[in-house]
Amino acid sequence: MSELLWNLASFIIALGILVAVHEFGHFWVARRCGVIVEKFSIGFGKSLWSKKGKDGTEYNISMIPLGGYVKMLDERVDDVPEEQKERAFNNRPLWQRSAIVAAGPIANFLFAVFACWLAFMIGVTALKPVVGQVEDGSIFSKAGITAGVELKAISGIQTSDWEAVSMAIVSHIGDDSMTVTYSDENNIGVEVTKRLDLSQWNFDPEKDSPLLSLGFLPYRPALTLDVANVSSNSAAEKSGLLVGDRLVSVNGNALTKWQEMVDVIQGNPSKAVDLVISREGQTVDLVLIPDSKEIADGKVIGFAGVSPVYQEWPEGYRYEKQYGPIVAFEKALAKTGDIIDLTLTMTKKLFTGDVALNNLSGPISIAKGAGTTAEYGLVSFLGFLALISVNLGIINLLPLPVLDGGHLLFFAIEGITRKPVSERVQEIGYKVGTAMIMSLMAIALFNDFMRL
Repeated sequence: MSELLWNLASFIIALGILVAVHEFGHFWVARRCGVIVEKFSIGFGKSLWSKKGKDGTEYNISMIPLGGYVKMLDERVDDVPEEQKERAFNNRPLWQRSAIVAAGPIANFLFAVFACWLAFMIGVTALKPVVGQVEDGSIFSKAGITAGVELKAISGIQTSDWEAVSMAIVSHIGDDSMTVTYSDENNIGVEVTKRLDLSQWNFDPEKDSPLLSLGFLPYRPALTLDVANVSSNSAAEKSGLLVGDRLVSVNGNALTKWQEMVDVIQGNPSKAVDLVISREGQTVDLVLIPDSKEIADGKVIGFAGVSPVYQEWPEGYRYEKQYGPIVAFEKALAKTGDIIDLTLTMTKKLFTGDVALNNLSGPISIAKGAGTTAEYGLVSFLGFLALISVNLGIINLLPLPVLDGGHLLFFAIEGITRKPVSERVQEIGYKVGTAMIMSLMAIALFNDFMRL
C-alpha cells in the first residue's frame, strides 16, 4: 500500500510539474502577443483551488491531474465585447497564433534541458561501460566481443556510461543491425568496431534488459559472503540475519559464492532453509523461510530481502558526472538532443510497426517510473522528468487535430491557402483525432493492466 501511495504521489508531482510547464508556455506567449487569458488550469474536473490574479486571469488547480489548459478569449467560443475583439486569440495574426500553440511543446523541450542541466550540476556517480560477462552463443558473442572491453559507441552514438548504452540499444528495436565500437584494456588507444546482426534479436522491453537481450552484462566487482543490507520485514530479517553477518553454509552445504545462496533461496519459496552464519567470531544457526513471488510465465520463486557486500571497484571504473554551469549546459543540450532523437525514432517505429503496440505505456507505468526514480534520488527523478517532458512535447506536436500539432497543421494550411480551414473540416478533424487519441490511451491502459 505504501508503494502505491508513493508511486501515486510521485506521479502527481511529476505530471503536475510537466503540465504546468507546458501550459505556461502557451500562457506566457499568449500574454506577450496581447491575447487575454481568462483561465490557467492545472488538472480537470472539480476545482480544488482557485484565485483571480491582478492580471484578470483565473488560476486554478483541479481534481483530476491528467492534463491542464489555458482558456483564451476567442470569438469562436464566447461572445466577445467589441472593445476586446482585437485581443481575442482568433483575431491575432497567423504567426502569433502559431507561436502561442507551439510554445507548449517548446516549453517542454526547454524544461528537459533545464532538468538535465540541474542534474549535471548536482552530479551523480557513473560507471564506465565495461563488459563483465558475455553469454556463449549470444549476439555479442557471435560478433567476437569478449568480457573486459569498454564500450565506446553504438552506431556512432558515444556511450560514456551504461545509461547511454541502454538508450542506444533500445533505439535499434526493429533494425537489422547495429555497430559497436569498443576498446580493450590490453590494447590501449586502439578501438575496434564490430557489426552486430540483429535479425534474430528478440527483445521485449517489459521483460528483458537491453544488455541481457544481446547476451552480455556489465562488469561488477565480485560478491562476498558478507551481508550488506537486510530489508525491513523481509524473510531475512525474520530469520534473524543482521548486517555484517557472514554466510557459512546453507542446508548443510558450505558456501563459496553468493550465487549459491541465491539459487537455494529462489528454489525454495515458502520452504524452510537452514543457514549457518558467522557473527563476531561466533557460529550461529538460523532458519530462513523465503517469501514467494510470481515472475514471468507464472513461475514462483523465493526471495529473502538480503543483499551482499561487493568487493572494491577497480580504480577508474567509477567517476563523477558533475560539471560547472557552462559545461553542464552543453551536456544538457546534448542529452536532451539524444532523448529527442530516441523518442522520434521509437515514435516512427511505432507507426511503421517495427515496435509493437504492446510497448505503449500509460499512466500506471508512468506512475511506477516516477516512484522508482524518486526513490533513487533527485538526479534520477530529474532524468525521468526530462524524458517524460520530451515525450509530452513530441506527442503534442503530432499532426492530430486535438493536439498542438493538429492546430499547427491547420495554421500551415491557412498560410498556404490564405484563408482559415472551415469550422466543419476542423470539427471532423477533432472527432477523428479524439477517436485516435482515445484508442491509443485505451491500448496504453490495457498494457498497463496486463503488466500488473
